[in-house]
Amino acid sequence: MTPPTVRSSAAQETREPGGSATRAWTMRLLVLGIVLSALNLRPAITSLGALLEEVRDGLGMSGSVAGLLTSVPPLCFAVFGVMAPRLARRFGAGAVVCAGMAAIATGLAIRPYAGGTAGFLAASALALMGIAVSNVLMPVIVKHWFPDRVGSMTGLYSMALALGTALAAAVTVPLTDTLGGSWQSGLALWAGLAVAAVLPWLPFVRGRAAAPGAGDRGGDRPAPAGDAGAETPAPGTESAREETSAPASTEPAREEAPRLRITRSRTAWALAVFFGLQATAAYITMGWMAQIFRDAGVPAGTAGLLLAVTMVMGVPLAFVIPRLATRLPHQGPIVLALGVCGLAGYAGLYLAPAAGAWAWALLLGVANCAFPLALTMVGMRARTGPGVAQLSAFAQSTGYLISIPGPLLVGVLYQHSGGWGLPIALMSALMIPQMAVGVLAGRDRTVEDEAGR
Repeated sequence: MTPPTVRSSAAQETREPGGSATRAWTMRLLVLGIVLSALNLRPAITSLGALLEEVRDGLGMSGSVAGLLTSVPPLCFAVFGVMAPRLARRFGAGAVVCAGMAAIATGLAIRPYAGGTAGFLAASALALMGIAVSNVLMPVIVKHWFPDRVGSMTGLYSMALALGTALAAAVTVPLTDTLGGSWQSGLALWAGLAVAAVLPWLPFVRGRAAAPGAGDRGGDRPAPAGDAGAETPAPGTESAREETSAPASTEPAREEAPRLRITRSRTAWALAVFFGLQATAAYITMGWMAQIFRDAGVPAGTAGLLLAVTMVMGVPLAFVIPRLATRLPHQGPIVLALGVCGLAGYAGLYLAPAAGAWAWALLLGVANCAFPLALTMVGMRARTGPGVAQLSAFAQSTGYLISIPGPLLVGVLYQHSGGWGLPIALMSALMIPQMAVGVLAGRDRTVEDEAGR
């Protein structure tokens, strides 16, 4: 039986929440749900980074355990993200995103009052599970419901994700002070934003609206360069990576093309390592940068603002860098430029962390834009939709596994050395192989040529 087209499928599913006459209302509700959900995909991480010192003191955490805490996000993204397509096939993507927002709200509300480090970690994992499945499915929803506006909707999603990331970093400390200085209240208040994000998805729960694979043609071609600027995930964005990878799990047989022996491709391995090392730098930054500034004498509120500046740099650059990358035959020069910014930022953190704090925050914000560049190269290093999906899944799953030890190791070095010299040296050292494999990944070749039968 011939599958329905994108438009007919979307129109059919639009009737489920309330009839065809309510299509305009339904689409507005979807936009609201997408924006509110994107706002919730990073505050669980950056709000903790802003109050990490208070949390450590309150729970009696060592530096090593705090490092474990900052390693939990990539671990959860690697473990729970792969479950999202299967859950969506069974329950519908709208229902899964709704449940994901509820998990975020529950985890954020519980974790400050869980009564110990183990409970705090478990509640954090619950919230991160909700983030992981939403990370994967929201771009699929965008492609399914807005097939003619993927670029603009992905841009809106990306900006909301970056805004939520920066907002949590900037205002968590001031709001905590307003609430009486309790770090529990400062962390728990972000559950309210997640509760608000649950509401727009409720009409889509029963009808299994926006289920991936129903007429979604996203797997037939690489996402446009502008779409790759999502995250600043991740997750934002992290969003273009999920946009290419999710259809691989939901529609594996739609395009007749042989599966690639992806592990034979040097380009695939280079992209995977590049993705993992840039993710390592990003999670170290989100988890530890505010603490570096605070230990240098910067007030807690200002340290949160500095982290926010680093995160918000992803908003404009996530649109500029992918477009520039697609115009170049080799993306190596961009990789090197971003790496030099990172090395300069780390050197500044070591030599004069307080005196040049704003400059270092800007430089590290530019360096963190290796994420949208990695997403763009995933789309450029494969010719076919299935090739992009396989490459994306391989690069991300391998990359997230690579990124897990970094934040933990930073915590261990910080605890045992009593300062930031060794951790910053580690961050700088990791930037060198990131630049090297990024240059290899940026060469003008495709995985089909390297990993075909």
